Amino acid sequence: MGFNASMPKETVLITGASAGIGWEIARLFAKDQSNLVLVARREDRLNELAEKLRNEHQIEVTVIASDLSKPESPRQIHDRLKDEKVEVDIVVNNAGFGAIGKTVELDLYTQLDMIRLNIEALVHLTRLFLPGIIARNRGGILNVASTAAFQPGPFMSVYYASKAFVLSFTDALHEELKGTNVKVSCLCPGPTETEFADVADVNQINLFSSGVMHVDDVVRIGYEGFRKNKPIVITGFRNKLLAQSIRFTPRFLVRKVVRFLNTKK
Repeated sequence: MGFNASMPKETVLITGASAGIGWEIARLFAKDQSNLVLVARREDRLNELAEKLRNEHQIEVTVIASDLSKPESPRQIHDRLKDEKVEVDIVVNNAGFGAIGKTVELDLYTQLDMIRLNIEALVHLTRLFLPGIIARNRGGILNVASTAAFQPGPFMSVYYASKAFVLSFTDALHEELKGTNVKVSCLCPGPTETEFADVADVNQINLFSSGVMHVDDVVRIGYEGFRKNKPIVITGFRNKLLAQSIRFTPRFLVRKVVRFLNTKK
């Protein structure tokens, strides 16, 4: 389900656009002739993607190199686009990272940066751009969480908790905007073939030993779910089954299962 060509061309801001889910979702929006604002730390990668999408789809692409773990970054992005008279219709909050290890052993400031990026920046960008989106009564917010959002995560406690926040926040926002044309959706992928696994050092844990989905499939499902205004989009039958089964499983058992999944093989 693509963008309605009879409507004015939309502009989509995508964070974490330099690789993985962000990169692929930028390609899907570009195919629908959406103009793009690509945000990530790696400016070289953003410029590479921007040039490719401009040439292939004749769209406008703005590149903003920014570290969203810094509290001032969302406001700087918003103000720059306002000064350039760029109206953002859709915000895709995809930027985020994880780390594996015991909470007491992982670097404190790494964990605090994770909270700032996975939670604070997401809420900040949403709150800054949402008034304009509501005023135009179109577009929306697509937040990327994880199936980690559905249970506690021993050895990745802060990451799992951050994604639980994203899921709850997005689900509530979806309900608040009922009766408008603004879409709000939370994408919850399971293990996916992206750079995330390398950065988080989770390639060798039991969770990634089977059922890892290709990023193209994950993004296609998430994109279609957003266009249909589905509040929660879980990718893949296996992931849906696991997410739903947690509701009927004793919590002590859930903790032990996730502990096993987050343990190295």
